[in-house]
Amino acid sequence: MRLTTWNVNSIRARVDRVIAFLERSETDVLAMQELKCKPDQFPFEAFEAAGYEVAMTGFNQWNGVAIASRIGLEEVRREFPNQPAFGDKGIEARAIGASCGGTEVWSLYVPHGRALDNPHYQYKLAFLEELAHYAADVVSDESAKLALVGDWNIAPLDEDVWDISVFEGDTHVSQPERDAFARFAEIGMTELTRERVTNYTYWDYQKLRFPRNEGMRIDFVYASSALTALATNAEIDRDERKGKGASDHVPVIVDFD
Repeated sequence: MRLTTWNVNSIRARVDRVIAFLERSETDVLAMQELKCKPDQFPFEAFEAAGYEVAMTGFNQWNGVAIASRIGLEEVRREFPNQPAFGDKGIEARAIGASCGGTEVWSLYVPHGRALDNPHYQYKLAFLEELAHYAADVVSDESAKLALVGDWNIAPLDEDVWDISVFEGDTHVSQPERDAFARFAEIGMTELTRERVTNYTYWDYQKLRFPRNEGMRIDFVYASSALTALATNAEIDRDERKGKGASDHVPVIVDFD
């Protein structure tokens, strides 16, 4: 199985690039984030023509997540247990899970946090805490194959940003966020890309960040022990940030035997 996660930053604007990537990369399961559309706006037909089933959730022009699979798509869930809401907006479209070829895959768009003194920051930490509670319950079964993938909006190490001094006192690098990210390792999961590939996964559109390689590594793949044992390779497709109409994130790919 080839599993890819990609914050596409508007599926309607980039559907042609996404389909071309699927065909070129031979991805079996694609987890997408930041769709920015409602179900009646999603280009299901393009994916179906390429041989993929799609499950998605999206309520408006913000957020939105999906899973596209050509190896099965069953037991779809559009939120994880006790997923927190933000204010009076209810449960946002930030998580979708499904069984794909016997593996439970979750596409996740972790809240940004905005600022350390913003209510969105506490929402982010609560989101990660409840997700970890759910994951801990699943991986208590050592045979469970679970993948938590997506845009985590956290740079776990200083080396995951081009200049840590630029982020002093900001979100993404604060210790509570990093502790929340590390919690998944503490419950027995493994982030699969760190040991296999080095690169950023996101470059802002502003200030020539991409040409200057001033990026961040914030897209990750966490796997249960049973799934980790099957991992063989990981890639970050930096070239997808090039050219007209690129997302500000790139695909992160993991292969399993």
